[in-house]
Amino acid sequence: MEVCLFEPEIAQNAGTIARLCTCFDVTLNIIEPTSFVLSDKGFKRAGMDYINKTDIKLHTSFFEFKKNYNGRIILLDTKATTLYYAFEYISTDCIMLGRESAGVPDEVFNACNARVLIPMKNNSRSLNVAISAAIGLSEAMRQISKFV
Repeated sequence: MEVCLFEPEIAQNAGTIARLCTCFDVTLNIIEPTSFVLSDKGFKRAGMDYINKTDIKLHTSFFEFKKNYNGRIILLDTKATTLYYAFEYISTDCIMLGRESAGVPDEVFNACNARVLIPMKNNSRSLNVAISAAIGLSEAMRQISKFV
């Protein structure tokens, strides 16, 4: 199981997700460009001392990442129709999250192996990307019995 951030824009969100990945013992993939540098103090503050323990892999583009990743890429997206808890995850899946401001472009959306949705009440646009990562990753880890 891995997590991937598509062109993240907010250092604190990425740092929080890096901390999540460390605590869940999964790799964090970051597709560049980012709107911050990994030495950003907001990134480090949110990730705390976990940042130095996080397995972070940088990728120059989505398609470079997809070419080199051997598992399925499961996109968490507000335009998806499959509910995240109804999807059957496997241990080689990577949960991908889009940019905070715009998600992912259509060509990335369509290139993912699956797209899943975290349901929300009507008129809610989206959850914070770090919260979404925690919800999606928790369910995937539960399904593959990673916590047992």
